[in-house]
Amino acid sequence: MKDYHINIFYSDEDGGYIADIPDLKACSAFGATPEEALNEVEVAKAAWLEAARQSGNPIPQPKYRPVIYEVG
Repeated sequence: MKDYHINIFYSDEDGGYIADIPDLKACSAFGATPEEALNEVEVAKAAWLEAARQSGNPIPQPKYRPVIYEVG
């Protein structure tokens, strides 16, 4: 099974790293380092998925892939 793609980037505005999961609307996290942002977004992902299950909302399949992975 494929897992969700995670973007990690430095934000000058926030003064740290942001990690987000494009397939899960508004699922993102902040960290002082890329590793911390990754760990935090994994926590956010678990909470996002649990909230969707509890409320009966659909859980999207992992689809997003950066352009680098697309076959042309």
